[in-house]
Amino acid sequence: MVKSRSRVSRAAFTLAELLIAIALLAMVMAGAIYGFAQANRIAEWSSMSQAAQSYALQGLEQVRSAKWDLWANPAVDVIPTLPPGTVGGTTNFTQSDIMDIPVSGAPYYVTNYIKLIQISTSPQLREVWSQCIWTFPLTGQLFTNTVITYRAPDHQ
Repeated sequence: MVKSRSRVSRAAFTLAELLIAIALLAMVMAGAIYGFAQANRIAEWSSMSQAAQSYALQGLEQVRSAKWDLWANPAVDVIPTLPPGTVGGTTNFTQSDIMDIPVSGAPYYVTNYIKLIQISTSPQLREVWSQCIWTFPLTGQLFTNTVITYRAPDHQ
């Protein structure tokens, strides 16, 4: 009878082995949950960054599509800038809007700053900056997406 009890006790786990197995399982599960949370945070940041980049491009396209025809009589310049060398030789516009991402709860806002700089007058050339500033809600950190291009008149 003694031999059968020792056989049964050898086939089972000890309490120490069971606690170590539970601790390892807990660490593996914590790592998996942390990895999932990080992937979710990165995906949310990426979607917000792409929406902000799209908003910056929208501002740039608004300036590029504005009428600037020097051959018209009288000349048409919908978005004028001051000549270089004058105080405040740039024109600035600001637009605020709701970020175009799916969200439940309060919406996220973005601010788009558009700046035009007169590069030269002969030939006519302007530099266009469109900067979209947004806040990542999980960290409260500000981010900026910037698009820069040059624009000449419609006819030169």
